[in-house]
Amino acid sequence: MTTLDTLPPLSRAEIRDVDWASLAPDEGKRLRALGLDAGARVAVAHRGVFMGKDPIALIIGRTTVAVRRAHARAMTVEVL
Repeated sequence: MTTLDTLPPLSRAEIRDVDWASLAPDEGKRLRALGLDAGARVAVAHRGVFMGKDPIALIIGRTTVAVRRAHARAMTVEVL
């Protein structure tokens, strides 16, 4: 298993765990509202072009959302 921020574009994964303690409460609430929680299947659509490769565009179901790399780093995933 690895963290979501390390996956290359077009990779698919299932979120196994989220380190909610490493995120601010309002950030965690937003991510849960977007469906980013344990058990969710995601795909990396693309990464930003800036030096930190931020943000990361994720596909969740039929929705595409952008998350910060720091948020993706808090998510442990299993590559599918």
